[in-house]
Amino acid sequence: MAQGWKCSGLRWSADGPVLLWDGGLRSALTWGKRVAFGVTEGAVRTCVGARGHACPVGAAVPGRSTGARCEECARLDRSHSVAADTIADDPRPYHVYLAWFGPGMVKVGITAQERGSARLLEQGAVCFSWLGVGPLMAARRTEELLRAALRVPDRIPYAEKRAVRAALPEAAADRAREVAGLHERAVALPAWPESLVREPLHVVDHVGVFGLASVPVAVGDVSELVAGGVVGGELVAAAGPDLHLATGSGVVVLDTRLMTGWGLVPAPRGELTVPVRQFREAAGVQDGLF
Repeated sequence: MAQGWKCSGLRWSADGPVLLWDGGLRSALTWGKRVAFGVTEGAVRTCVGARGHACPVGAAVPGRSTGARCEECARLDRSHSVAADTIADDPRPYHVYLAWFGPGMVKVGITAQERGSARLLEQGAVCFSWLGVGPLMAARRTEELLRAALRVPDRIPYAEKRAVRAALPEAAADRAREVAGLHERAVALPAWPESLVREPLHVVDHVGVFGLASVPVAVGDVSELVAGGVVGGELVAAAGPDLHLATGSGVVVLDTRLMTGWGLVPAPRGELTVPVRQFREAAGVQDGLF
C-alpha cells in the first residue's frame, strides 16, 4: 500500500460531523454514507506533534492511545490549555454549562462564549444548558463551586458516555429532567462570583443532531487500528468523536481519535478486520456508530 492519508480529527460543523485531513481537505459525513478505509500495510502509528509542530523525533505511539502523542508532545500540547488550567489571563468571556450524556451522567464545564455549542457537540453531550457567562477565572471558580457543592464532575470518560447511550429516554422532556433539576440547584447557590451572570434554563437536545433516534444498540467498539487492518460500515449516527457504523456484525463504534497518526488508504470493499471490544450488555433502545 502507499503511504496514505493522515487524519487530523473529527470536527462538528453546522451541517454535521466532518473528518479533517492533513493538508486541509475535509470529508463531510452524512447518515447512510459508506465509510471504508484501511491502514497502510507495515505502518507504524506516529506522534502527531503539538500546537501545529511536528514531533521532532517522529515517535511511535500505541494504537489504543486516543491522544496519538508521545509524552513530550503531550506535555507541550497541554502547557497552554484552558482544560489543564494553565491559562489565567484569557480576556474572552466564558460560558459555564451543564451537560447530560445519559441517565445519572451529568458534568459541569466551561467553554469560550465565541465557540457557541461546538464544545458540547465535540464531547457528545446528548443535551445541555448554559448556567452563566463571565470572565475565565469567574467561570472556573463557578465550575469548582458546583463540583464541591453539588458533587458534579467536570470530566466523564468517553467509554462511559458510549455505554449509557443505549439507555437514553425516548422523550426529550425525560432527557432534560436531570439538567433542569441541577440547574435549579446550581443557580440557588449563594457563593457565585459577582462577575458571572446567571443564565436561565434552556435545554438544547442533540439526539436529532447526532442521529441517535431509533438507531440500533451498538454491540461493541473498535479498540485500536492495526497495520493492514480495515474499517468499513454504513454511518448511522455520530456523537462527539464517535462514529456509529452499521456492519455485518451489528453497529460498532469507532472513536475517530484512534485514526490520527496512521497512514490511511481507501478500502472500496471494506470489511471490519480491526480489533473490536464487545460491550458486556447490548440492552437498550438506542446507540449507533460511525
